[in-house]
Amino acid sequence: DLNMEFNPSDHPRASTIFLSKSQTDVREKRKSLYINHHPPGQLRRKYSSCSTIFLDDSTVSQPNLKYTIKCVALAIYYHIKNRDTDGRMLLDIFDENLHPLSKSEVPPDYDKHDPEQKQIYRFVRTLFSAAQLTAECAIVTLVYLERLLTYAEIDICPANWKRIVLGAILLASKVWDDQAVWNVDYCQILKDITVEDMNELERQFLELLQFNINVPSSVYAKYYFDLRSLAEANNLSFPLEPLSRDRAYKLEAISRLCEDKYKDFRKAAKKRSLYTFMRKQQIRCLEEETKKCSRGRKISENCAIFCYTVLMKGNGSMRKKRVIR
Repeated sequence: DLNMEFNPSDHPRASTIFLSKSQTDVREKRKSLYINHHPPGQLRRKYSSCSTIFLDDSTVSQPNLKYTIKCVALAIYYHIKNRDTDGRMLLDIFDENLHPLSKSEVPPDYDKHDPEQKQIYRFVRTLFSAAQLTAECAIVTLVYLERLLTYAEIDICPANWKRIVLGAILLASKVWDDQAVWNVDYCQILKDITVEDMNELERQFLELLQFNINVPSSVYAKYYFDLRSLAEANNLSFPLEPLSRDRAYKLEAISRLCEDKYKDFRKAAKKRSLYTFMRKQQIRCLEEETKKCSRGRKISENCAIFCYTVLMKGNGSMRKKRVIR
């Protein structure tokens, strides 16, 4: 059994693996910039002022597709570059030499050269563009990828990264999107792969995940904000646009709608708490009257009937039960 407290794909407080793997490179970049006296960040970075507010169009519920895919590709790049070299096993189902994605001959040193970030981005973008997948699906893809590496105790490397990413995308598209892409559709995108290979890849991927495909909202939000942190640390900023009047009206309407919903939730919670308090008071009253009865003291019939009537009303029944005094 895995300790869920230390598994980032299951526990919202556990740090994501890709962000921790990127810290070393980020520190080296900052050190190099400091030594060479180059200011960090972009020189043309936009800042908000009293007259103009700059916002990006990416939110946790509706991320920007292009930049989310770029961030996911960057996270996969750091996974491959800073992988553990402790001789972890390479599963056959993910080995591109045994299960090639194209008919072109696999180079003999295919497992020696790390792919560039642009190569990973092109591969992921091609699948997402052809299958018309959403940005949320890209985040879930990264969650499944890290869950696979944790559960199966394997590392992603030049020999298996394409098939691992393909399996994660395949599963995420079926779990997240309402209109899932069929395995045969991926065969139209990757011309040289067979449906049987896709089915086997999906089956073994699920088995390695122990059929745990649940992604809590807290885990999804953590991965989204960690991807934004990764983008900011690598100068991969989301596009900023000045806040227009139409968008300001939309934000105000959304804010007002959320405020109304919060008020309704607050009223319902207050009503539930009041109901719970009254029920406790009624039960306490009934217990006191029952104790008096057990001590041989008579209680009024009206009082006993009232207590039982209130209790039965709370259970959905209006019938009065006779009390034996």
